[in-house]
Amino acid sequence: MPTLLDRYLLRQLLPAFTLCLGTVLIALLLERLLRLFDLLAENNHALPAVFRLIANLVPYYLGLALPAAFFVALFVVVSKLGDENELDAYLAGGQSIARLTQPFLAVSVVLSLFSAWVFGWLQPYSRYDYRAVMYSALNAGWDARLQPGTFASAGSGYTLTADEVDKTGRQLRRVFIRREVDGREELTVGNTGELTPSDDGHRLKLTLHDGQHLRDKPDSGVLDVHFAQMDSNTAFTPDAPPFRARGGNERELTAPELLAGGLPGQDTPISHAKLTGEFNGRLARTLSLPLLPLLAIPLGMSAKRGKRTASLIVAAVLMLLFHNSLQLGESLAESGKVNAYLGVWLPWLAFALLSGWIYSQSLARPGDNPVTRAVSALEDLVAAVIARLKPAAKPK
Repeated sequence: MPTLLDRYLLRQLLPAFTLCLGTVLIALLLERLLRLFDLLAENNHALPAVFRLIANLVPYYLGLALPAAFFVALFVVVSKLGDENELDAYLAGGQSIARLTQPFLAVSVVLSLFSAWVFGWLQPYSRYDYRAVMYSALNAGWDARLQPGTFASAGSGYTLTADEVDKTGRQLRRVFIRREVDGREELTVGNTGELTPSDDGHRLKLTLHDGQHLRDKPDSGVLDVHFAQMDSNTAFTPDAPPFRARGGNERELTAPELLAGGLPGQDTPISHAKLTGEFNGRLARTLSLPLLPLLAIPLGMSAKRGKRTASLIVAAVLMLLFHNSLQLGESLAESGKVNAYLGVWLPWLAFALLSGWIYSQSLARPGDNPVTRAVSALEDLVAAVIARLKPAAKPK
């Protein structure tokens, strides 16, 4: 049963973790939201899909934000305990750093189980849904309204743009149209034009005035026609073919499906190396969460000695190296260049040993660990070099 002290530590951790997780998640999603708006801005039908795309991105960014938020929350809580001398009182009462770590380790185990569900089940389905929604958005039918200075694909090989467009998007000035028919290119320009969709919304009538039509004719060169008025009536909302079934990529497979070798009846079987690399990569990320208290607690205790910024920088570098080395090992494993167990679990083992070593060094002397000693040695070295470089004071 959790003691009073355990409950106090968890009450300190929960608000900090929630705030960190929400901040990181919102920052990542906002950056992606701007990119999606830029990508889909030219298609009015696609804009409502942006929020569905963002919703399907939440599990992916949750997997990235969870370890970072948990580490920062641990660091902040332990630093606060040190700043307010609660940590000194805790140790003076006969408690140990190992006992302080227990509730945080329990939280990391719970987060690992949640992370296993996110990586193993939630992310594969949301990744497929994201790709399906993006496919539908990019292939959404055009509503026969044009934006000035933008190119619109109207179907049947038509691409058109206009320099000036009225508020309805239907009255055009200085119109340019390109159409490709049977490998031949047709270009049409008009001084003014009108767009009129049919009642069923599946055909477009385009009327151009005072223009020129150029057509590439293989036998007789280029056909050049000037016209006072030209009407074109063609289909412009072709139905896109349905999106493929889930499972075309190893990242769309759940953990049991990865172990089973993919979905039954797949048209394009995924290689064993990719399946193994993907499964081990997800498992390694899940099991990295219990390692974070071993790194965050010693570095958080050293903040009282004035090493807060240096400790955070070292922690950020270590976690970034760990994340990138896992990605590299997983890529090498999926390409078949290295064994999955070597490519994925060697970085995990190195990070685990380093975190365990830093933690064990701080048990006897809280606040003192290899990171603080390395930072102090570096500061002394820099101070000595600066002192040697300073010119000697001239005697009066």
